[in-house]
Amino acid sequence: MTELTSPVSELKGVGKETAAHLETLGIETVNDILWTFPHRHEDFRLKDLAQTPHNERVTVECKVEREPTVLFLGRNKSRLQVTVLAGRHLVKVVFFNQNYLKQKLIPGTIVTVTGKWDRGRQVINGTTVTFGPKIDQVDFEPVYSLKGLIPQKRFRKYMRQVLDDFGAVLPDAIPQHLQDAYKLVSIHDGLEGIHFPQNAEHAKQARRRFAYEELLNFQLRIQALRKLRKDTEHGTVIQFDLQKLRAFIASLPYELTGAQKRVVNEICKDLKAPHRMNRLLQGDVGSGKTVVAAICLYAAVTAGFQGALMAPTEILAEQHAENLIAWFEPFGVRVALLSGSTKTKERRLLLAALADGEIDIVIGTHALIQPDVLFKRLGFVITDEQHRFGVEQRRILRDKGENPDVLFMTATPIPRTLAITAFGEMDVSLIDEMPAGRKEIETHWMKKEQLGSVLAKLELELTAGRQAYAICPLIEESDKLDVQNAVEIYEQLASYFTGRFKVGLMHGRLPADEKDAIMRGFSEGDIHVLVSTTVVEVGVNVPNATFMVVYDAERFGLAQLHQLRGRVGRGEHQSYCILIADPKSDEGKERMQSMTETNDGFRLAEKDLELRGPGDFFGRKQSGLPDFKVADLVHDYRTLETARKDATAMIETDAFWHDETYRYLREMLQQSGVLQGERFD
Repeated sequence: MTELTSPVSELKGVGKETAAHLETLGIETVNDILWTFPHRHEDFRLKDLAQTPHNERVTVECKVEREPTVLFLGRNKSRLQVTVLAGRHLVKVVFFNQNYLKQKLIPGTIVTVTGKWDRGRQVINGTTVTFGPKIDQVDFEPVYSLKGLIPQKRFRKYMRQVLDDFGAVLPDAIPQHLQDAYKLVSIHDGLEGIHFPQNAEHAKQARRRFAYEELLNFQLRIQALRKLRKDTEHGTVIQFDLQKLRAFIASLPYELTGAQKRVVNEICKDLKAPHRMNRLLQGDVGSGKTVVAAICLYAAVTAGFQGALMAPTEILAEQHAENLIAWFEPFGVRVALLSGSTKTKERRLLLAALADGEIDIVIGTHALIQPDVLFKRLGFVITDEQHRFGVEQRRILRDKGENPDVLFMTATPIPRTLAITAFGEMDVSLIDEMPAGRKEIETHWMKKEQLGSVLAKLELELTAGRQAYAICPLIEESDKLDVQNAVEIYEQLASYFTGRFKVGLMHGRLPADEKDAIMRGFSEGDIHVLVSTTVVEVGVNVPNATFMVVYDAERFGLAQLHQLRGRVGRGEHQSYCILIADPKSDEGKERMQSMTETNDGFRLAEKDLELRGPGDFFGRKQSGLPDFKVADLVHDYRTLETARKDATAMIETDAFWHDETYRYLREMLQQSGVLQGERFD
């Protein structure tokens, strides 16, 4: 007797060769067939040509008006053309390499034709034709990703067989009370609607059901992991001195924004809690994350703990150290900087002081995770631009203390849907308010032929004593891409400003010491224009830089353009960002337009996600971001919020862990490995 767990070879019509092809597609059991969802449906609903846009697929019922003509184009190639009356429209239908239809398309015959509608030429480029009116034909036909190994028609036959045999007896993972609350179709109706929908509404409701189920299962894994961590990973209780903390905040050179105050309270609450903090702090460029980090580090120090701040580059580590030393000096807090450039003798003394507890806060790069870096009482760890470090690197630093509280910081605005999904096991704090008095960066989109006026404006800024960035996507000339490159732009600008202003060149292929030397020269004002690839995207703070030109800006995503733009506008003077771009696509034009309309990184991040999709948002495969069969993080964000709320509530109840109602959800959780305490980071 065939069961869901039976190999596919037990299905009627599946031989050894077909079973091997199915295995290549990841389909080994009968159950695997059911959960192989189509990536789209062919729409065979009848349409009115007057309402059908150009180049859209169309199905029409029509009458053959004239005898077809056939033109032979060479060996085994032909073009058949026939005139038909579709409703009120007399149009031509063209079929390639189907000359046998000439005998069947007799004037007066009623046929149903599907093809692409060329509105301008009034021609349907036909793909299929059936004889007679459209009565018994389906409206929607599933199309599966089969890589050409198995014909679609045959796979649909297997699917129909499995659905008929098992569809009515499949256990439904979603509890009935949730199906009723959200008006979700049953698993049987859902599978029928995904594979063989009766109409558009049937397909829509099936998709809605499985989007919720996928997001609920994912959120259950995330929330179960959070609960396990809180229950089993006892953190460090940091009982900070509130009076000292208030005095430190009062000494800062500026008033905290409302958002900064809220975030400080969230982090300080975690510091006092018995479980280990695992929090992500998001804040747009210039929103004041470093001040928040300093306040929380000081809180740990007042409780007798040490703090560590790890940054991805030496320059960023130095900038953090410079700020923290200035803020902490009046309070007797001992701050040290540890990087690859720290001299051997100085490093030895520093490590000894750190191990003895004589250093309160250490700031550094990857140098902090070396085996000989030891702490006396590490209680609080901050990782800046956390996505620039690997999971293992972050773990090594964390493990240098006894379950220290951990804060990750990022200036990359991450849309809420992705933050919930990719970083769902973390608590998320958001600084969504900019400090008062900060001038908005003026952003302009210009074409390549306007470069002369851009350079004239750049020269005005340099003459006024300011500095500038020129950003480009490639290092050297490429045959494949017609885009400006860093070396060429460097040579052009060096020639243009010769004898007046100094131009520097920086890119990822330079040795680390050369990069640091160039960056230091720019920071100290010796270099006036820095030509660079995107290596300046993170962590460079040069308040005197007020002008940025981004060449071939259409080559960048919105999030990246916003990060780059954040390198200017850090001082008291008005800053400008000029995007030089000639985008060919509507999406490219929309990106440029969005950049000129807002300086809000989170609005841009949402737009970027909408335009590019979650797979491309991070520019790489992001740990924890799953591949969903049905759910879409852009369009299903409300469903994601609902699934998160439901999963959080379920995990906290005793019923979820014991009642029969939640049995199948528990089984899915068990299969994911979370209940064995496996880590998802």
